[in-house]
Amino acid sequence: MTALDIKVPDWAAQMLWKPARYKVMYGGRGGGKSRSVATALVTQAYSGHERILCAREVQRSIKDSVKRLLDDEIDRLELRPFFVSTETEIRGPHDSLLIFAGLRGNASQIKSLEGVSKAWVEEAQSISQASLETLVPTIRSEGSELWFTYNPDLASDPIDTMFRTDACPPDALVQQVNYPDNPWFPDVLRREMEWDRSRDIDKYLHIWEGQYRRNSEARVFNNWIVEEFDAPIGAEFRLGADFGFSVDPSVLVRCYIVGRKLFVDFEAYMVGCEIVNLPDLFRTVPDAERWFITADSARPETISHLRNNGFPRITSAIKGAGSLDEGVEFLKSFDIVVHPRCRHLIDELSMYSYKVDSKTMQVMPVLADRDNHVIDALRYACEGARRAERAVPRTTVVSIPSIRTGFNRR
Repeated sequence: MTALDIKVPDWAAQMLWKPARYKVMYGGRGGGKSRSVATALVTQAYSGHERILCAREVQRSIKDSVKRLLDDEIDRLELRPFFVSTETEIRGPHDSLLIFAGLRGNASQIKSLEGVSKAWVEEAQSISQASLETLVPTIRSEGSELWFTYNPDLASDPIDTMFRTDACPPDALVQQVNYPDNPWFPDVLRREMEWDRSRDIDKYLHIWEGQYRRNSEARVFNNWIVEEFDAPIGAEFRLGADFGFSVDPSVLVRCYIVGRKLFVDFEAYMVGCEIVNLPDLFRTVPDAERWFITADSARPETISHLRNNGFPRITSAIKGAGSLDEGVEFLKSFDIVVHPRCRHLIDELSMYSYKVDSKTMQVMPVLADRDNHVIDALRYACEGARRAERAVPRTTVVSIPSIRTGFNRR
């Protein structure tokens, strides 16, 4: 076996190869936390015997795990000849093994694991107190380590209560990692970061600087999860479009409804998109030309342009008094499942909020007009379903006493 020459950020070099019981990496998007951990674990499994548990709070299938990231890292480092990747695990030299599991509702399986040398919990902001209390004593081999990576949400989350307070356990390395710490921070993310910083400082601080989410009581949507899924054959797709002005994004979103679940599987999103480039942007959503699209009615000339350039089924949304609130309430009536590739919708669902009185800090029943471009497109996509549901006549069964005919004669 040959020696490896790898490049990692300075913080990773100083932390990930240094022995410690706990290694906690938190911060905003683009810092390279997950990629650096994947690099470290793959190279350590290559260099010596490791039994590594890769976990997250919920893992419904192997698609939810970090297995794909690790496989990609093995290929990037040109180590594929030394590793065997099956559907559920990765085996390496020195009898190394990487396994994958969800923590929630899986205590018996986690407790049965033997000889785990390292456990990596991705998206650790979601880990419950019960899962922490199960995991920590289970990883008990001599010299074993627990690694956590996450983007912070609330200060009250169990992972932050454990590691970002005075109660932090001994032998813990806790490191904030943000985009300035990533020497390979891509330009495409830099443009998104700078746009958020110029338009919405709260969103910027949460998404990019890893600060806690603010005004959680004012958050509009709490009825959504992020989960990989494949649209079923025969799904009836609903598409919605919102058009940007100078610094606002143009958006197309695709969704479908099953019962009281709303699945969102594709989004197209671009800031400063010229009208002539909109057709190409919208074609990044599969089969967008085939399906009806409901679009922001404030831009009839844009709708006409799209109709004449490959999107004959695009129509204007019907706006009116109360349509915004009704549309938002309709979305809140579903369990929303968002595919991980719809990153901008995930951001907006996290940040979209009601206005807060600056003096009393009380939440007001008024929607803030920001962090809502993809949400607006989603409202338009579901407009037909909302109007159809509202139009269905409702009947009520009324029980009345039986009626006798004729007269009672005395």
